[in-house]
Amino acid sequence: MRLKSVCVYCGSRPGADPAYLADATALGNVLAAEGWRLVYGAGDVGLMGAVARAAQQAGGETFGVIPQHLVAWEVGKTDLTSYVVTETMHERKKVMFMNCDAVVVLPGGAGSLDELFEVLTWRQLGLHKKPVFLVNTNGYWDPLLALLQHVTGQGFADESLHGYYETVPDAAAARDALRRALS
Repeated sequence: MRLKSVCVYCGSRPGADPAYLADATALGNVLAAEGWRLVYGAGDVGLMGAVARAAQQAGGETFGVIPQHLVAWEVGKTDLTSYVVTETMHERKKVMFMNCDAVVVLPGGAGSLDELFEVLTWRQLGLHKKPVFLVNTNGYWDPLLALLQHVTGQGFADESLHGYYETVPDAAAARDALRRALS
């Protein structure tokens, strides 16, 4: 049986709330405990580094993908199970997505939003059916969820958009949702 892989999009910074780092660490532990491979942006900083270090320390497999121009900036984590350096951000996102069975989005900034909206757009266009989970640590994604309601309410997307992602409150709930989705 093929190893299931979970792509995690998250911040390259730790954020202002210590709960963000705690959920990132907990998610790394969850992935390893469940036998799921972490696929992520290969950085060793912020929430990205926390997820990867936790997964590694718990004995999990890790697959990191980083573009050459970010190796120094995001401190490319070369001690992963698999470490891929790409030429561009577009290639990075493609390799990450093509090597996963599900997506989990922790708190993050513009890059995480870019990644989230790309997979939601691809889903709208019928290019995939992979589950996407937003980990809404301490309500971090509440403003985004309100914006998505506004987008559909104003007729710029079909209501089906809301069925392309599931919001969960923390890493433990993400584990339960991933178990359902990956079984």
